[in-house]
Amino acid sequence: MDAFSPVPPQWVVRASHALGFCCSGCGAASRQAEAVWINRSAPVYRDGQRRQWQEFYLCGQCQTAWWAWSSDRPPSCFTKPEYQDP
Repeated sequence: MDAFSPVPPQWVVRASHALGFCCSGCGAASRQAEAVWINRSAPVYRDGQRRQWQEFYLCGQCQTAWWAWSSDRPPSCFTKPEYQDP
């Protein structure tokens, strides 16, 4: 599965919006997902003209399909502080 494929996988149709950036079924982290797809064909613009995308995840623990906005993703420990989103 290519996360950047222009064609969405079948499992995204059953995805629900997760309020936290984790599985809405069992609370597993996004890095525990079995599959990921990013809807890059329809970005949404927010404050300051920053783009955000829907990121879809298929949980590897409970098979729940969920999505969240890319802007809701928690900062990575690999990101330098000066490049983090305000």
